[in-house]
Amino acid sequence: MTLPSAQKLYAVIDGSWPASAKQALGPWTVRLDDSGSNRVSAATAEKPVVADDIAMATDAMREAGQAPLFMIREGDEALDAELAKLGYAIMDPVNMYAAPVGAIATERPPPVTSFEVWPPLSVQTEIWSAGGIGAGRLDIMDRARHPKTTLLGRLDDKPAGTVYVGIAADCAMIHALEIAENYRRRGLAAALTRSAAFWAQAKGAAYLTLVTTRDNVGANALYASLGMTIVGQYHYRGLSE
Repeated sequence: MTLPSAQKLYAVIDGSWPASAKQALGPWTVRLDDSGSNRVSAATAEKPVVADDIAMATDAMREAGQAPLFMIREGDEALDAELAKLGYAIMDPVNMYAAPVGAIATERPPPVTSFEVWPPLSVQTEIWSAGGIGAGRLDIMDRARHPKTTLLGRLDDKPAGTVYVGIAADCAMIHALEIAENYRRRGLAAALTRSAAFWAQAKGAAYLTLVTTRDNVGANALYASLGMTIVGQYHYRGLSE
């Protein structure tokens, strides 16, 4: 089975983790959001751009109260170079992973390890909050279109982890996978990933996908061990303000 392309996953990110507003401005899509999540706060180039176009996007983001931020996708090499000349620094290089859902949905986690929950429970909110995932990101989950769910993970008969999963096109995408500190390195992240694949399979998705920063060694090792494949990359460029 051919895996989804990087270009397709860029659209899946938008569909499963949507900004509160998007503005078409010249060659740009400018995303406006106050959640603090880069994925919903970055401008992307939809056509070739010149220096004046960069100023246009920068002004729009500043007028909205956001720091200027650009998502650099495959094919944006010229934009990347121009932003570097203007002093924009690279931020959060990201790997995008994909696998057929059937390749991940092979073995169900032990009983009572994972539960489908929508809307999220307060205990999930607490786990996310402890990991730096606050109310703004919960708002993103709330406004995403269906099908979507969260999964609550349990260990030792206690809440121990949580993840959000949304579907766009034929791809389910995992976001905000968080394991409580006292329960890490016990296999719960892998169990929740497999549970997400079973949920996605039941909803008719063909692929399980996700993104994680390249410097997150543990997460990259986990997804590689599950048989997921890197299908693309991107990074951001922003100004220190």
